[in-house]
Amino acid sequence: MIRRLCVLVLSLAVLWTAGAGAARAETGKRVHNGMQILFSPSTPFAFCTIGAVGDDKYGHRIAISAGHCLDDPDGTYADREIQDDVAPVYDRADPGFGPIGHVRYFKDPEGSQTGHMTKDYMVIELVPQVTLSSQGPYLKQTGVVRVPGGTASPNAPQPALDTERLLATGDNELVVAGQTGVWFGTIMDNTGGVYRSPAANLRGDSGGPAVWHVPGSELPSQENGFKAEGPWAGITKAITLSLPPFEYTSSANILADLRARDAASPAGVYGAGFEVTDNP
Repeated sequence: MIRRLCVLVLSLAVLWTAGAGAARAETGKRVHNGMQILFSPSTPFAFCTIGAVGDDKYGHRIAISAGHCLDDPDGTYADREIQDDVAPVYDRADPGFGPIGHVRYFKDPEGSQTGHMTKDYMVIELVPQVTLSSQGPYLKQTGVVRVPGGTASPNAPQPALDTERLLATGDNELVVAGQTGVWFGTIMDNTGGVYRSPAANLRGDSGGPAVWHVPGSELPSQENGFKAEGPWAGITKAITLSLPPFEYTSSANILADLRARDAASPAGVYGAGFEVTDNP
């Protein structure tokens, strides 16, 4: 059965804010790829995962996750900039810290069990009290994957940037991380910038990190502590009936849509020009 990996009704997050305390004034909490996140501390098993953290062109500190982690049946907040702090995000391992950020944009699933086809992403603005890190539990992200001459994302304005072009099937591998550790596998299908790979994920890994395996670089193994590094290539999207069953929304699709929405908005959008942090 096709299943959505993590769904949380936005109204629950809005209701929780009335009783949630502000983040403590202390600094230094690391926010990184692979961090599990909640939208309400009262539902600890409805969680998603951060795919990448960094900065946008406007100086906002940003985290990226999956859009289908939130569901907005009334259409009040979905697919638009959320200026108010109505949808807080918490570190699942430390909800007592208070919000690590607030959702500024998410693409509504629009009835799909696996999220919008090409725009299944969420933009979170991080609070000043946290520290950004490129190092997750397993993956270190070294910038954003660039594919000169590659096929443009269907979301890309023309001409497409190198960061908005897609990895080819057959010759490229993704390395992904989630609850069961780190996995790698060949990109065996690419439909509209959604990669399909045998690299495994589980429910709750939605939005989690995928990096491109740079040819010749070390793959995760017992010898290196199952660690890997590479440029950010996408986020966990879904488990489906197709084979291989694991889908990943490409970073190209996310970055292209951010640039297109930014060009259409006089005030700009959160996440536009996103670059992965180089903080260790």
